[in-house]
Amino acid sequence: METSLGQVNATSVIFFLVFIAITLYITYWAAKKTKTTKEYYAAGRSISGFQNGVALAGDYMSAASFLGICGMTSLKGYDGMIYACGWLVGWPALMFLMAEPLRNLGKYTFADVVAFRLKQKPIRVAAAIGGILVLLTYATAQMVGAGNLIKLMFGLPYEVAEVIVGCVMLVYVLFGGMIATTWVQIIKACLLLGGVTILMLLGLSHFDFNPGVLYGEVQKMYSVKMLNPGGLISNPIDAISLGLALMLGLLGLPHILMRFYTVPDAKAARKSVMWATTFIGYFYCIIPIVGFTAAVLVTQKTIAGVDPGGNMAAPLLAELLGGTPFMGFIAAVAFATILAVVSGLTLAAASALAHDLYLNVFKSGVATEAEQVKVAKRSTIIFGICAILIGILFKGQNVAYMVGLTFAIAASGPFPAIFLSIVWKKLSTAGAVAAIVVGSVSAVICIILSPTVWVDVLKNKEAIFPLRNPAIITMTLAFVCAYVVSILTPDPEAEAKFESEKVRCYLGVGAE
Repeated sequence: METSLGQVNATSVIFFLVFIAITLYITYWAAKKTKTTKEYYAAGRSISGFQNGVALAGDYMSAASFLGICGMTSLKGYDGMIYACGWLVGWPALMFLMAEPLRNLGKYTFADVVAFRLKQKPIRVAAAIGGILVLLTYATAQMVGAGNLIKLMFGLPYEVAEVIVGCVMLVYVLFGGMIATTWVQIIKACLLLGGVTILMLLGLSHFDFNPGVLYGEVQKMYSVKMLNPGGLISNPIDAISLGLALMLGLLGLPHILMRFYTVPDAKAARKSVMWATTFIGYFYCIIPIVGFTAAVLVTQKTIAGVDPGGNMAAPLLAELLGGTPFMGFIAAVAFATILAVVSGLTLAAASALAHDLYLNVFKSGVATEAEQVKVAKRSTIIFGICAILIGILFKGQNVAYMVGLTFAIAASGPFPAIFLSIVWKKLSTAGAVAAIVVGSVSAVICIILSPTVWVDVLKNKEAIFPLRNPAIITMTLAFVCAYVVSILTPDPEAEAKFESEKVRCYLGVGAE
């Protein structure tokens, strides 16, 4: 198949410019409403449950979900669906375990929840470290997707594409804060769900709208192996580790947890998770179908030839089914997806640096609103530059795979501390700090020493750490450290506050 990817595409350019113009107008509108930290970080707690549910779905349906799972399913078959299933099944756990406590105990970041009855400064330093590690690795995956997309749509060098995406995203976050980010997410979620639905229906029209016929064609072209497990992950321990990371990592993602502070109360928080699960469940049901359709109609050879990571499978399929204009639309939707998600990540990073470190650690909780917003904006710029530089370093990797590693860090660091602070009375400050630091740092070290980075990126012959996803080891280590350190260093003051925490946690008494 001949493709116009890599050449300047007029339709793509028009869709890109229209999306950017609309979202910049939203940013201008939001900037006039964003004066206080409450408005900058939490949209003034004015977002409804339904709006927040759509925005949550938008935050979660990232470039990894769209470009990465399509590409992975088209090249690796059945195992690509592990990511779709894993990323979905964490949502019921989030709804029943975390949504209400988060909204009732916190203010702007997940560290507010952990620090509610523990000592503020050590918790916030540890939480900032764990949160930034998660956000940087997540942003890296999005930036890789963005770089590949703009390089192919505009014919620009990958590095120039990275800088363009970083600059546009910084404008959203610097001026519009959470209000702008929320509305960009809502628009992007609607575009993405609509675009992928059209892509799926056009693809299935070639197979009598019957997925069974599609899978029969997949088997004919690539043998039954494409429809069986083992194409990507053959080691059972690795498969379990990946599943744990994808499911429980969600419960430790700072930019997702932050969205619970934008709604007025716990009821709206639960409602937003219900709506998010509905939209995300639908999305993950149809994405693998798009990937298998691309494998049959576009072929694996063409997909891998355009991008070795498979990230361009969806735009290639769109071009085949609807011509250059439809490819332009799908590419613009993917670009919107990346911009919106990176904006959410950057805002969460700014809140960790400005709210957790600057305000609560360096200033001991005393700083003016203007100072806090100024520091948040400076933090945004620092994080944005780091995301651009690391995105350039990881050129050529599959974005879904990279986000799987991010989820391992989130499941190993922030998640154990948040979960234990809510449910375990004996958790001490030292225990929570140990869980976050040991979990996050060990996960990063294991990822660097794993085949994914040590062999694929750094080009060494053999990996030092055998598993591709370390969650099963590092998450267990974090829980063990939290337990052992809490037993060895009891915190009577924290234990005494546990009952009052439960009242606020489940009844909402005193919630902001």
